[in-house]
Amino acid sequence: MPGFESSEAHLICGFGRRYSIIFYLCRVERKIIIGTRGSDLALWQANYTKKLLEEKGHAVEIKIISTEGDRSQEWDTSFDKLEGKGFFTKELEESLLNKSIDLAVHSHKDLQTEMPDGLMVAGVSKRQDPSDMLVMSKEVMDDTMKFGLKKGAIVGTSSARRKSQLLAFRPDVQIKDMRGNVPTRVAKLRKGDYDAIMLATAGVERLELDLDDLHVEHLNTAEFVPAPAQGVLAWQAREDDTELLEVIDEISDLDVLIKINIERQVLQMFDGGCQLPLGVYCDNEEDDEDRLRFKVWVSMADAWDKQPKQLYFETLDTDGFSDQIVDQIKNIRPKKVFLSKTFREDDYLPRALKRLEFEVEGKSLIEFKQIRIKELPQTDWIFFSSKHSVRYFFNQNPKVDHAKFGCIGTSTSAELRKFNRRADFIGQSTDIKLVGKQFSSKVGSGRVLFPIARGSMQSIQWQMVKRENVFNLEVYATLKNSIEVSPDHEILVFTSPSNLEAYLEKNKIHAHQKVIAMGESTGKALTKMKVRNFTMPPTFDDLGLVQAILGVSS
Repeated sequence: MPGFESSEAHLICGFGRRYSIIFYLCRVERKIIIGTRGSDLALWQANYTKKLLEEKGHAVEIKIISTEGDRSQEWDTSFDKLEGKGFFTKELEESLLNKSIDLAVHSHKDLQTEMPDGLMVAGVSKRQDPSDMLVMSKEVMDDTMKFGLKKGAIVGTSSARRKSQLLAFRPDVQIKDMRGNVPTRVAKLRKGDYDAIMLATAGVERLELDLDDLHVEHLNTAEFVPAPAQGVLAWQAREDDTELLEVIDEISDLDVLIKINIERQVLQMFDGGCQLPLGVYCDNEEDDEDRLRFKVWVSMADAWDKQPKQLYFETLDTDGFSDQIVDQIKNIRPKKVFLSKTFREDDYLPRALKRLEFEVEGKSLIEFKQIRIKELPQTDWIFFSSKHSVRYFFNQNPKVDHAKFGCIGTSTSAELRKFNRRADFIGQSTDIKLVGKQFSSKVGSGRVLFPIARGSMQSIQWQMVKRENVFNLEVYATLKNSIEVSPDHEILVFTSPSNLEAYLEKNKIHAHQKVIAMGESTGKALTKMKVRNFTMPPTFDDLGLVQAILGVSS
């Protein structure tokens, strides 16, 4: 019988009265028929799978099948009403069930969370870059703006998830629906139908598209959250095809499967496909005790034009983890929040929280005084540990044309961009020692200037290997400005030890209030004052604070 194993064939030949029986082994290979859509990207995915299977010694054939999603590109219908509901998978699944193909290859994010009876995801590929990218014509670049895109730009995307997150960060841009495969979308950008378009990085890399005439802004997955299972291929087969299921096990990636199962479970619990403005991204890493820690970023909105709820979770135990994530998001309730920082008109944090119906009061309890720069040493790098250090340094118009720049967090890097500079290193962790070690490794033997506040703890500097190449430059000083704050606030956010000290001069922290500490030094100050039940944000920026505030609001 045909199969993946060799079978014996018996040939009996007769010559007159004498008979001889000749036995020989004949290996009959089952050819695996892969079903795929006909787009360039889908064919890349099918051929990639074919190569993996052939390397394992299997015969493979590709069969192209047209889907409703492909045909819909001629319709005047936004893809966010199509994706994730079977428009790109239905015909492939029907072909599996009627056995005209053996294996269907999908972009995993296109698959419904519920499989048709008799089918299953047999395995998944390694994950390529899961991020989104913003591709724009160079004429519309503006490095002083978020994502480097000029104010009021026209951005092409039909993804509800991308619309929701982009408008949250850049409410000034105009969204315009777009259709077509990846090369078609890029062609429309070049034609001038859009100022910029949004694409999945993995798709662009798979097609090896030449974008040298355009500017590409890669979006951080911890900030702009990808679709569940983005960058992963799903291999779908019949449940009863045990021989093929064993073959797929040979090429499947178990680590990726565990992570995207968490992402897909969250999607399933919210009962949505890609028409739902939901981003979920899971990663893992070993901690200091060699334990595997899972980290999940979520962006969830009620509609594409609503403010998304952005949260961060981590765990050592994935059992029931998805349920915890969904329960916490569903139970978020607006709170009264006090932050020890004064907001500017374009600040992300107050805008995001107010759109989620939180009451927000922001008031810095310290004042800043610029310290004049008298002499500027020549260095290879300049590292900024806060937005204030950026502001008070560049307000004095220093000559730093040949230096590279490092900073902590995306807020500090965003401040740097306002002065037409880009960070060559951005420390994303709240672990200052880790950031310092990463930066030291990046710098090597280079000379580094640190614009700092008077009395700075110099946490990054202490991690530098070449201490003789560290130069501190005081550019501002802090002065306390204590005020009385209403005890009705349910959440208190302290952005520095100085702000905490100024708050406690005229106020108390009450039992009903939840406390968030920005940075290790603020956390240490709280611990010293016997305030132990506090939360740390995942990153040193407004988004990290939003994630922390929403995390304690359920």
